[in-house]
Amino acid sequence: MQSLEDKILEKIKKAKRGSLFFTEDFLRFGTAKAVAKALERLVKRGALERIARGIYARIHIDPILGPVKPGTEEIAKAISKRDKARIIPTGRMAMSALGLSTQVPVNAVYLTDGAARHINLGKRKIVFKKAAPKNLSAIGAISSLVIQALKEIGKGKATDEELGIILKQLQKEEPHRLEHDIRLAPEWIRVIMRKALKSNE
Repeated sequence: MQSLEDKILEKIKKAKRGSLFFTEDFLRFGTAKAVAKALERLVKRGALERIARGIYARIHIDPILGPVKPGTEEIAKAISKRDKARIIPTGRMAMSALGLSTQVPVNAVYLTDGAARHINLGKRKIVFKKAAPKNLSAIGAISSLVIQALKEIGKGKATDEELGIILKQLQKEEPHRLEHDIRLAPEWIRVIMRKALKSNE
């Protein structure tokens, strides 16, 4: 008869390297307490790596870099998928994603319609801030980042260089998504986004 540990290990080995797992992924094999203990033993054996409380990964091994841990974005997306919640990168993170800032923020902050929470990743943190559904209704990956980045920069504070980068990025957005998302932005941000729409035409 297979032990709980073996059942978990079998499921892990079927997943590709770099995959993330949550304690609840294995609850059909046993109680939460028993699963947590089995995962702990697998971490000690080196079969799994604990990323944060209740989050584990089958680490990807790069031939040159060696073990590569999943990035904050991968972890945040996995949590949002598990919780069936929407997330949008905000503030400095949105600026960094658009190329407006070279600084990678220490904490990855996301707006969510799921639960507000903090995930500790050693020196870094993923922060989920509860937001009104309207703030998560953007459908364009680029336009949603632009709205958050401009809110971080502030009204009338974007430099010509920053505006140039924003317009260049917005030109990559699908026009129907951009049109939809313009309606969700404050008026001063709409003015900037409409310029991208005009140049697309």
